[in-house]
Amino acid sequence: MSLYPPLFFSGVRVESVAEDWTTIRVSHRVRPWNCNVNRSAFGGTLFAMTDPFYAVMAAGQLGSGYRIWNIVGGIEFLAPGRGTVSATMQLRADEVEVIRDQIRADGHSVTTHTTEIHTADGTLVARASQDLSVRSIRS
Repeated sequence: MSLYPPLFFSGVRVESVAEDWTTIRVSHRVRPWNCNVNRSAFGGTLFAMTDPFYAVMAAGQLGSGYRIWNIVGGIEFLAPGRGTVSATMQLRADEVEVIRDQIRADGHSVTTHTTEIHTADGTLVARASQDLSVRSIRS
């Protein structure tokens, strides 16, 4: 996943993916060629650190037969991201069961997921969120 061009070229590295697709950890090392004018992490890169991963975890846990995409995304910048920043996304099995239940009841599910991005010393840099839409593609 670290070789996916939008992540690779922005310097985002996938550090780990849980076998059960419940947790993904990513990092980004801020360097002179990938920082903003304040020498901190570029905001688009911070959002890219979180953007695809809830959909990836949902697809891994739900399996085939679903159309999954982010319909809303946002980020709140709280402090400059310097050095190495990291984020851990979690989509617990019980949350996926809620998604399944919503699809059975309503034909679709929309859930909101939030991720915090921190520096190595624990400073909270940003809080990103995505609204994940899931629909069954089975008749």
